[in-house]
Amino acid sequence: MGNPDVTQTPDTFDLEVETLIIGAGACGMVAALAAHEAGQDVLLIEADPMPSGSTALSAGLVPAAGTRFQSAAGIDDSAARFAGDIQAKAHDENDLDLVMTMAETAGSVIEWLADSHGLPFSLVTDFDYPGHSRRRMHGLPTRSGQELIDTLRAQVEALDIPLICNRRANRLYSGGIRVSGAQLTLPDGSTETVGCDRLILACNGFGGNRAMVSEYMAEIDNAVWFGHDGNRGEAIHWGHALGAKTRHLGAYQGHGNVAHPHGILITWATITEGGVQVNTLGQRFWNESQGYSEAARAVLAQPDGVAWVVFDSRIADIARQFEDFKQAEKQGAVMTAETLEELAAKAGLPSDELSQTITEIPMDGVDLFGRTWGSTSLAPPFCAVKVTGALFHTQGGLEIDPLTAKVRRATQGTFDNLYAAGGAACGVSGAGDSGYLSGNGLLAAMTLGYIAGRG
Repeated sequence: MGNPDVTQTPDTFDLEVETLIIGAGACGMVAALAAHEAGQDVLLIEADPMPSGSTALSAGLVPAAGTRFQSAAGIDDSAARFAGDIQAKAHDENDLDLVMTMAETAGSVIEWLADSHGLPFSLVTDFDYPGHSRRRMHGLPTRSGQELIDTLRAQVEALDIPLICNRRANRLYSGGIRVSGAQLTLPDGSTETVGCDRLILACNGFGGNRAMVSEYMAEIDNAVWFGHDGNRGEAIHWGHALGAKTRHLGAYQGHGNVAHPHGILITWATITEGGVQVNTLGQRFWNESQGYSEAARAVLAQPDGVAWVVFDSRIADIARQFEDFKQAEKQGAVMTAETLEELAAKAGLPSDELSQTITEIPMDGVDLFGRTWGSTSLAPPFCAVKVTGALFHTQGGLEIDPLTAKVRRATQGTFDNLYAAGGAACGVSGAGDSGYLSGNGLLAAMTLGYIAGRG
């Protein structure tokens, strides 16, 4: 693929549609469903042979407040409380209007997908995510992002919404504050052009572009890339060429709990339910309760850039609701032992140090790192997984108007018909990695995709 660029509108297009959506991850497909429901003529294009995106690599969990799923579980929540949690995690670095829009929209989107499109959402009720003051994570039965992608795709196909894969957009056509269409590249190198009345960028961020990662977030450029390789930063390139505003390009979601060398995500429930991370010396090295995004840098700073997450069979039972964890067990990434001494031997950790680390956890107290502990201690059989730090996706992007998802211009106002959503738009994770609240990625994908799609 050549460098994504912007040029003048051609005399004619090969095809013309009302709404063209670039990218068929969760964001693009939600936008397509919303646009179709609004009566628009929609074309959804995807660079890959099949839709997947970063969503397929995630647990597929979407945070939302005030839903009927929460009410059924006896959970009292509100958009205002949710927005407060987002801002607290991001140190008030976000656009408050954008935060409130997402927080107020998320519940409606979840219930719309459930009621109008049959997505079988349910609430995660057996553990807490860092930074969330209420249990508000909604997911499909397997707690798998791949299931979310497959279910959305099935609905797109059932409604006969045109979805064309193996088409990578590499050029936008524009005349001033309007975008008139895009050029698409086919696998054989040939091209075709599509004109449109509206263009929605749902092509995610730039985590797969190592040069851009090094430029904007050098502290994580040595991490395992755990996102989708198609995240090459086209939206940012086009935005710069068009004169769009960008914001927080140094923001990203990391994860410090990816099984190594297996490359499988280990749910953070292994930590929140009482597990710890130790380095190769058998010692804890930080306050794990801060969150899994900032855990990436903490783990990468340890000897050999790895750590071990240590938990027990009780926690493993909770983790098995996630398909990723079951796959990690099948591939032998999860070690089990009746004693800490035996676990240390299997993991190659110093036995005395590991035993001392675990026994010194102050039940019903606060440790030296500032982590607060409950009354349930780790008990045999014990478990451990070797993990490393990873970059999942970028959180900065094109600045948008929160109410319309239209892209803002660097001078003033917005483009007439250019929208950005999901990873293509600036999210609500602040300026770095520590501002990422669990689920922020899919929160932006679902809410902004819905807003942009409805137009």
